Amino acid sequence: MGLTELRSELKKEADQEQAVNLQRFFKTGKGEYGEGDIFYGIKVPVQRRTAKNYRDISLEDVRELLNSPIHEERLVSLFILVDQYTTGDDKTKEKIFRFYIKNTGKINNWDLVDLSAPKIIGAHLFNRDKEILFKFAASSNLWERRIAILSTMFFIKNLHFETTFRLAEILLNDKHDLIHKGVGWMLREIGNKNITEEEIFLKKYYKLMPRTMLRYAIEKFPEERRKSYLQGNI
Repeated sequence: MGLTELRSELKKEADQEQAVNLQRFFKTGKGEYGEGDIFYGIKVPVQRRTAKNYRDISLEDVRELLNSPIHEERLVSLFILVDQYTTGDDKTKEKIFRFYIKNTGKINNWDLVDLSAPKIIGAHLFNRDKEILFKFAASSNLWERRIAILSTMFFIKNLHFETTFRLAEILLNDKHDLIHKGVGWMLREIGNKNITEEEIFLKKYYKLMPRTMLRYAIEKFPEERRKSYLQGNI
């Protein structure tokens, strides 16, 4: 089974009504962050199943899928990359990591980032130099900035918080709502592991944070504590 069969299977799962809903949900209108993206309207579990069935396709086929104008084809390519990275040897992991960072221009919506960056970039850099994340955090490309902060989910799960905090400081004044949400989400994840560490950071920066970032970061706090942050009374 190859690329032609994979694409044929995906096309058979297309749902036009769902595609219209997804194009609205992922902001594909003119001037929006997903402008021009095209959807088949396929549910994520179906895409995961398809990726698993074609997990052994070549990196060249993955590259062709990732260059597709069809959102689901790009997501399936990333699911395949995650699977190949997770099961691969060290040489394979390095090759996939390098491929990923060279193709960030095609990883161009928040779901594509969120479902792949932690498991490839985060996993690869956990015990390595993390400078590429700071380069991405300073990028003019929205999705590279989101890759930077979302990759740290892997670090957080392994109780390493420093990189997330450093990136959060860099992204504190970012103008885009999707970065506010991403940073706030990662801070909340830190709080799920160690609320004291999260609050040390919040007490220093919460008055400077965009409101959305703060709301995401304190979403799981007790109601009174959450109100205190929102009212600036910490």
